[in-house]
Amino acid sequence: MNNPKTLISAETLVNAPMEKVWESWTRPQHMAKWNNASEDWHTPQAENDLRVGGRLFLRMETKDGSTGFDHEAIYDDIVTNSKISYTTTDGRTSTILFEQTGPAIKITEIFEPVSEHPAELQRSFCQAILDNFKTYTEGLTS
Repeated sequence: MNNPKTLISAETLVNAPMEKVWESWTRPQHMAKWNNASEDWHTPQAENDLRVGGRLFLRMETKDGSTGFDHEAIYDDIVTNSKISYTTTDGRTSTILFEQTGPAIKITEIFEPVSEHPAELQRSFCQAILDNFKTYTEGLTS
């Protein structure tokens, strides 16, 4: 019938309490600060209606305004402090898993890639964002 879809995954370990990790991942005011793959990009708009059927919207742009794109999705499944799954407006799925591993939280993001960019480029892009998330979240004061 259908061919299995290719999935890409990336992960990081965040040395912070689960509640702080979850809040940093899901609140728009935090998302706008860590959701970029490099210093020349930023997220000027972040909206998050964190509920099944709710909408995630992230506008990512280069700081010089030369290029940008929207990341928009509808949530399919949410388990607080454990799992977030959504489907993007172009039909691709993504799952983010949060797992307590000793004193750290392991975040694994698994997603369907777009066809127009090489898979390794997309994995590296995702990894860079996860690395920024780790740095940002570990730097938050309680």
